[in-house]
This record gives sequence, structure tokens and C-alpha cells, in this order.
Amino acid sequence: MNAPPHRNRLANEKSPYLLQHASNPVDWHPWGEAAFEIARREDRPIFLSIGYSTCHWCHVMERESFEQEDVARILNQHFVPVKVDREERPDVDQIYMTVCQALTGSGGWPLTVILTPDRRPFFAGTYFPPEARFGRPGLKEVLYQVVSAWEQQRDRVSEAAERITQGIQPQFAGSPGGALGAEALRLAFDQLASRFDESHGGFGVAPKFPTPHVLTFLLRFWLRAGAQRALEMVETTLQAMRRGGVFDHVGFGFHRYSTDREWLVPHFEKMLYDQALLMIAYVEAYQATRNPVYGAVAKEIATYVLRDMTSPEGAFYSAEDADSEGEEGKFYVWRRSEIETILGADEAALYCRAYQIEAEGNWRDEASGRVPGTNIPHLDENPAAIAKELEIEPVELARRLESARQKVFEARERRVRPHKDDKILTSWNGLMIVALAKGAQAFDDPSYAEAAGRALDFLSAKLVREDGRLLARFRDGEAAHPAYLDDYAFLAWGLLELYEATFAARHLDAALRLVREMERLFRDPQAGGYFFTGEDGEALLARAKEIYDGAAPSGNSVAALVLLRLGRVTGDTGLERSAAAVFQAFSGAAARVPTAHAQLLSALDFALGPTREIVIVGERADVEARSMAGEVARRFLPRKVILWNAPDEAKTLHQLAPFVKSQTPVAGASAAYLCENYACRAPVTSAAELALLLDAPIPTAAS
Repeated sequence: MNAPPHRNRLANEKSPYLLQHASNPVDWHPWGEAAFEIARREDRPIFLSIGYSTCHWCHVMERESFEQEDVARILNQHFVPVKVDREERPDVDQIYMTVCQALTGSGGWPLTVILTPDRRPFFAGTYFPPEARFGRPGLKEVLYQVVSAWEQQRDRVSEAAERITQGIQPQFAGSPGGALGAEALRLAFDQLASRFDESHGGFGVAPKFPTPHVLTFLLRFWLRAGAQRALEMVETTLQAMRRGGVFDHVGFGFHRYSTDREWLVPHFEKMLYDQALLMIAYVEAYQATRNPVYGAVAKEIATYVLRDMTSPEGAFYSAEDADSEGEEGKFYVWRRSEIETILGADEAALYCRAYQIEAEGNWRDEASGRVPGTNIPHLDENPAAIAKELEIEPVELARRLESARQKVFEARERRVRPHKDDKILTSWNGLMIVALAKGAQAFDDPSYAEAAGRALDFLSAKLVREDGRLLARFRDGEAAHPAYLDDYAFLAWGLLELYEATFAARHLDAALRLVREMERLFRDPQAGGYFFTGEDGEALLARAKEIYDGAAPSGNSVAALVLLRLGRVTGDTGLERSAAAVFQAFSGAAARVPTAHAQLLSALDFALGPTREIVIVGERADVEARSMAGEVARRFLPRKVILWNAPDEAKTLHQLAPFVKSQTPVAGASAAYLCENYACRAPVTSAAELALLLDAPIPTAAS
């Protein structure tokens, strides 16, 4: 009879990443006091391994090392091994990733850090093979060296741990400087322009990340400065990404990043936050240019998320893996013979011409240098050029390619799917709510607002503690971890956008309540800005404040914009003062490296104005009132706020924004009140009149 598989302490966890390691022979502990107590009692260092469930190199390190008995023996005998899911505990990850970057000059996952029993780090790195390889030290070699130092040079280890701990403290304290002004926006644009890839879009060389909040900043700079160059950078990048293999041309949605500068060969994992932020960028580009291609891409992203990344209750899952059947990208790549079998000769010839499917394969494995004989569907040319070459009407070409895509998609659905990380994170759900609410406005599509509302209902029901404290993660019936700054800021942003999509005052009320709780739990009253963890959070080596806008924007950057918008909506100048304190707390860093703070600069763009405050007055069902709201929704107006003073929402809205009480229908007709640059115009009673005002230059203070 076969013995039952080994199960370690992680078997009782909810995190998909931790559960992936529950059968390792390594005696893993989850992060917590129980592990630290064992380390103290037995005088053993802590081997901390941080990753996430869809991380390719995390899988590799597990397979090569953590599943091996010889590695497990070293770890179990000499260390207390601790596993952390970075997506559940971004606070822990943030601290020790900073350590790794300080010690090695780089970071990434899997993150490997060795700590004293009191959690002070003295060694850090990322991926280690079991034995030394290509100049990279082997894990077993590293572990034996650490054991030797721990047993024979304890004083030096303790000194190093203390020095590292003290050395990282300033990195978490903010960086105040002078007042940020329009020159910071110009400098960011100039730096981005100098790094722009003229041929393929994006910034820098390989690997290339989408960084959609850089693109949304550039859209704002284009609108402010009339800088056509900024718009060209955005459009070139958005079009190149959509044509490239970084976009899933079969099932939609974007992969994590491109390993080359051409956007052809992606790292195949799909993250919810990427879908949300990219959908926002494509929606805003559509509003700015009215180019239907951008609207179509935004809708394709939504199709993917609502089909594959949405729970039965309406909340959004976190990610899909790059690997399936132990091989990265296997789910997504094709042999030409497979396409021909699925489509037949004639249809396959058209599909393969359009998507560059070749018999010998269309991409090179950069790691091995070989052409693998498989294909990543991508478009080398604009479809209109293909239609001209083949003498097919563009509409007919689009119809035939869509028919073929559906058949290829159905065939792919029969493959073994990549692992789905089905935990629900409040922060990433907040971003997806933003994206869907923006789509609802731009496309006048209530179904997107309904989907966003279902996710919000789930968060409200499952991720709020009895005392009202927001929580960060839900999975398998359990909500856990006091929510972080990102959770509060991103969800408040989602509520603001959902209010503008539905004009349900309860969403505005909920956003204000979240922000007030954010102020209480996270604000730094001395230096300004917001800590990443609440005052009720676990005490770590430092209480960090984050402003860098990385793969996702920082909580402080989003909080600044939310505070500014809520301040304008409600007339509460205290909220705008809190936003000003964010700029002051981080102005030094933003002035030095503005391109690393693109979302903060988008908030600064709003703060510098000129802004528009718009109030629609009238019954919700009134056709003219709806048309006026539509004129606002379809335009790219990033420095506007809008309220709808409708009788059925008046009680709540007048409590939140008392100034709208005096804004009433004109001679019984629905009206729009528009204030620009601190001056208010006479109300108008038709959508056509409002459109003329919105399209006119905003008057200066002197005019």
C-alpha cells in the first residue's frame, strides 16, 4: 500500500502559493510567531522564501530544490524555513525586497532572505539553482556557508544584520523636497521621450513592461501641453502591444511582459492588475482619440476578465500561470499543422498569413537560442495592410479572422489550462472596478458597471470585518489580513469611478468613509503621506511608506488623486490638504526621478488644474439630462469631477456635497452647471450647449 504523501504545515493555509509547497519535504512554516519562537528557542536562522503562485522561476526553484530530499535535510536541520505569498503579505515582501535590492542591486521572485530569529536580515538573493551554474552560486553551497557563519562567526552575522536593518530605514521614510510644479511634468515627459523606442513603442529595451500608468500620464501631458509627441508615444505603444505576442490573440487579455523589444515573446502569466490598468489606458486613449481600435482592445480585455477571471459571485481572481504541464507557454503556442487541422487549408492559410504562423515556428527561445517550431500568434502589420494585399474588404477580413479565432479558441479550451490563482485581493479588485466603471462611461455600456457593482458587493459582504475594518484577501471561505494602504486607496478610486458611471450616491458615500478610515489608520501626521500598513498592523522591521509606481501604482499616488477629487466633489478642503501633504512627503523623489512616479504626476496634473466641476440636475430618466451626462462621459476629461443632483439621490448627495442644493432645474428643465478654473458659468439646458462648453478652451483666471 502506498504511503500517504508528505504534508507540511502549509497544508492548512489558504494561499494557492503556499499550498503549492504543502507536499515539499522542506518543513515549511507560514509567516508567524510560531515559526519565530522555534527559531529563538532552537537558535536557528530563518530561511525566508517569498513568491507567488504564478511565478515561473518560483516553480523552477521548487522543482529543483524544495522537492529534493538533500536540500530539505539541510533546511530542516539548520534553519526554520518560512514561506510567504507576496500577494497576501505585500508588507513583508516590501521590507525584504528592499533588503535584497540594497544588498545585490536587483530583486525579483523567488525572493530568498536569511534572517536572525528576531527577523533581521543578513543574506538576500533571488533564484538559486541547487548547484552552482553559469556563475550563479548553488543553494546548497549558500546554505552551508550560512550555517558555518552562524555557528562560527555569530558576532559578524549579528553586526551585519544590525547594519542592514539600520541601513534600510531611510528608504521607508519618504523624501520631502520643494514644491512640485508643472516643471516636474515636463521633465518626466522629456525623460520618457529620450527612452522611447521609435520602432516598437514602449520605453527602453528588453524586457519591456506595459507600465500603463506611464501612458495615462502621457495622455494628461498631451492634453495639458498640446504635446503631440506625447500622444504619438502612447498610440505607437498601445498599437504595438496589441499587435504583438504580449497580447493573447486567441483568448484576449495581456501577458505580464515581453522578453524582447518587439513585444513578440511574452512571459506568459496573466495578472489581474495588468488587465485592469491596461483597460484603463485603452479606454482613455479611446476617449482622447475616438480611435475605435482602442475601444475594441479595452472590450477584449473585459471579455477575458469576465469570462476567465471572475468568480461565480462576481469578484475577480488574481492571476493565471505562465506554465501548463510543466512548460512555460505551452497553453498559448501553436504548430502550423495544428492550425491547419482546426481550420482547414483555406481558412488556415488566411489565419496563418495574418498571425505570422510558420511551419518552422516564428519565435526564438532566448534562453537556449533555438527556434522551438511553435508559433506565438501576432500581427506584424496593421490588418488594413493585410486586407489590401489580399484584396479583401477590411470588414470581410475581420469577419473571417474572428470566425477562425473562435474555432482556434474552442480548440485551445480543450488543452490543459494553466493554474489559476483564485484568491481575491481587495486592491486588485479595486483596480478592476475602476477599469470596468471607466468602460461603462466611455462606451455607455451599463453591463460593465453591473459587473463592477457585483465585485463591489462581494468585497462589501466578504472582506469587511464586523468592526468595519477592510481585509485584504479572500479565498476558500476565509477573509484574512488587515487591508493595506493599496486596498483602501484602490477601492476608493473604484468607488469614485463607479459613482460617475451610475450616479448612485451610496458609492460616493462609501468612498468618503473609506478615505476617512484610511486617514485614521495610515496617515503619517508628522511627515505627511501614508504608511503601507495600518496602525493596527503587524510590527515589522520598519513601517514603510511607498511612492514608487512600479508594476502597479503606489497607494500614496492613488490616494493623492482620490483625495483631490473627493475634495472637489464635497467641498472639503481638508481632503485637498491631505493630498498636498502627500506631494510634500515625496516631492524629493518625484523631482529626482519623475518617470518612476507617473501616477503621482497624474495626481499632480489634477492638482495644478485647471479643473472642471460639473453638476447635472434633473430626473434620472430625463433624456436630455442623460444626454448631457453622456457628453461628459465620452470625452477625455481627466481634470473633471461630476455629480448628478437627481431627486431620488438628493438626500444622500446633499449631505455629502451641500453646495449642490442650490443648483436646480432651469425653468423646469434639466440643466448642467459647469465651473472651470474657480469660475462658474451660467447653466445650460441642452447636451449641445454643454458640448460646446466642454470643447472650448478653459478660461484663465484673468479672463
